[in-house]
Amino acid sequence: MSLAALAHSHPRIVDWGIRIDRAPAAGWLGLQFAALAPTWAWMVQRMRDGSDDPLGLLALAALAALAWQCRRELRAAPRLGWLALAGAGTVLATLLRTGLGALPALPPLAAGLVAVLALACGLLAFLPRRVAALPVAGLAVLALPLLSSLQFYAGYPLRVVTAEASRWLLAPGFSVAREGSSLLVDGRLVIVDAPCSGVQMVWLGYFTACAVALWARQDDRGFLRRLPMGGLLVLAGNILRNSVLVAFEAAGHPLAPWAHNLLGLVVLAAVCSGIARLMVPARAEPEFADRPIPGLITAHGGRHVDTVL
Repeated sequence: MSLAALAHSHPRIVDWGIRIDRAPAAGWLGLQFAALAPTWAWMVQRMRDGSDDPLGLLALAALAALAWQCRRELRAAPRLGWLALAGAGTVLATLLRTGLGALPALPPLAAGLVAVLALACGLLAFLPRRVAALPVAGLAVLALPLLSSLQFYAGYPLRVVTAEASRWLLAPGFSVAREGSSLLVDGRLVIVDAPCSGVQMVWLGYFTACAVALWARQDDRGFLRRLPMGGLLVLAGNILRNSVLVAFEAAGHPLAPWAHNLLGLVVLAAVCSGIARLMVPARAEPEFADRPIPGLITAHGGRHVDTVL
C-alpha cells in the first residue's frame, strides 16, 4: 500500500488524535479550570465570608500575568509528563473532595491544594522550558485561602520563637522573662499576639520570592537553594519589628497606631526587597578574552581593527 493510499484510508481516530494534540493551550486549561469549578467556588466563598484574607488574588494575578507574558511562546504540543500530572491531579482533587466508596472526603483545603497543583502542572505543560516549575507551583499554593489555617497551626509556634528571640535582643537593656508567647519586661506584661506572629509577612515574603524568581528567570535549583535564606530573612524581620515595639512598650512610650503600622510596612518592605535581591541570579563576569579592549573596534563575526597608531 502506498503512502498516499494509507493517508486516505487511515482510521478516523488518528485524525482525532491530531486535533487533540493541536488543541490550543487555552482550550486545555479552560477544560481543566471547569473541571475544578467546585474548588474555585469554595475559594471564593471563603474569601467573601471573611474567613480568610484575599491575598491569594495576588498569586492568581501573578500566574495570569505569566501566562499572558508567555502567550506567544506557548507550546503547540504540550509536554506529556506535565499534562499527565495535570489530568491525574484533577481526578484526584475531585475524588478527595467528594470521596469514593470507603474513601472519605477530605477537608476542602486539602483537596484545594491538589487542585491548584494540578492547574500548575497544566500550565507548565504549555509554558516554555525556560520557566522554572517550582515558583509556578509556589504561586499556585499561595493562591489558596490558607492564611487563617497557617495562623491556627503555625501562629503560636512563630509567636513563641519571636518572643524568645526578642527576649535575647532586649536582655542587655531590660529585665526580660518569657512566659509562653508573652514577655515580662521590667514588670510590664507585653503579649506577642496573633498579628505579631508574622504569618502575613511569611506569605508576602514567599510571594515575592516566587514572583521575582519567575521575572528574573531563575532556575529551579537556584530558587530552591535560595528559598531557606528567604525564610530566615522573614523571621529576622519579624523578630526585629517585634523587639522594637516591645522596647517602646516597656520604656513607657508605646507607639501610636500610625507609627506601629509604619514600622511594620518599613520592615516588610526591607524584607521583601532583600528576598527580591536574593532571587535575582548573579550575572556571570565575562571572560578576559571576551572583555572589550580600549583602542580596538570589535564586532561579533567581524575582524578586530587596531586603531592605535
